[in-house]
Amino acid sequence: MSKKPVVVYGASGYTGRLICEYLREYNIPFIAAGRSVDKLDAAMKSNVPGIETANYEIVEVAHTVPALTELLRGASVVLNTVGPFAKYGTEIVEACLAAKCHYTDTTGEQDWLVTLDEQYGERFAAAGLLLSPGIAHMYTTGEIAAQLCLETPGLDTLDIAVFWGGSPTIASTLTILINAATSKAYYLEQNQYVEWQADAGLYRLNIPGQHEAALALPWGGTSHPVWFKRDPRVANVKVLGGVFNKALMEGVPQIVAAALKATEGMSPEQRDAALTETASGIMGTMPPRENPRINKSVDSVYASGPLGRVHCVIFGNSNYKQTGLLQAYAAASLLQQAPRRVGFASACQAFGHRELLGTLRSFGLVQEPIITRLG
Repeated sequence: MSKKPVVVYGASGYTGRLICEYLREYNIPFIAAGRSVDKLDAAMKSNVPGIETANYEIVEVAHTVPALTELLRGASVVLNTVGPFAKYGTEIVEACLAAKCHYTDTTGEQDWLVTLDEQYGERFAAAGLLLSPGIAHMYTTGEIAAQLCLETPGLDTLDIAVFWGGSPTIASTLTILINAATSKAYYLEQNQYVEWQADAGLYRLNIPGQHEAALALPWGGTSHPVWFKRDPRVANVKVLGGVFNKALMEGVPQIVAAALKATEGMSPEQRDAALTETASGIMGTMPPRENPRINKSVDSVYASGPLGRVHCVIFGNSNYKQTGLLQAYAAASLLQQAPRRVGFASACQAFGHRELLGTLRSFGLVQEPIITRLG
């Protein structure tokens, strides 16, 4: 049984460490949980600044529903970073229901969001619990920009672009490969999911703040089409994203295509093992701690309707730090008051987009949004 109100599951990973760092800054007691007590202890001591002043404990736990349920009993919130979420997420979600615990994660796996929405949303709502996947820079900061646009009535179409500086973590690289091998990507058209053309290749986008065109991909479809499918204001959502490193972006389609070809005919277990090995070869070490002069971010949203156009762009830095802060803020809010919505909900739907923006601004991670009304 937990003696702390918050559990960070997967705390030894890159994002988990950052969440723990911001929980310390919020002075929130937490459990750093995962499969290896040695990795957890090393990660906390070596990678979480000021950890000696935090109120925390380390718990090794088996990835089973009974073990995770026992861990979560007595806690209020679990912040889950263990992916790929479609593969490992069910056990922790079931444990949250059994232990009556709010759930958040950092996923962008569209198939996982659809599963949570369709299979768990009503169950969490009936229990008065929040089920909020995808609280992370690549999804939440862009959603904040979208929600700012939608403050103008009569807009029903969202064209979203998300860019960041740096490279994916080990876990993110594995998720990209496994998600590409097992799942389709969708955008929203007239409130229906429509599949992205699988062989469309890279898209060239003109993004705010630079003259050079950037390269983008649907990136698995992302979270936004799922969140906005039940928003009566919105009928159409398309999202493209990428890193500023052009050479890295140019290599992504080839890497994914080669990995898919190499795993043709394999069983799911064999395929996952092969893709894990490929991901380790691409990104075998943790990225360095983010540098705001290098790890910049741009979230750009064009919102349109029959008689109106609004553009919002949010310039920021340190996308993984944004994720860690957003997760910690979600926990801080849930410990003090009920969310705006229970059941399946995005961060903006649960906590308010202006509140989340204020949090990112107060920690110096994003600039004031630039909003332009185009007609």
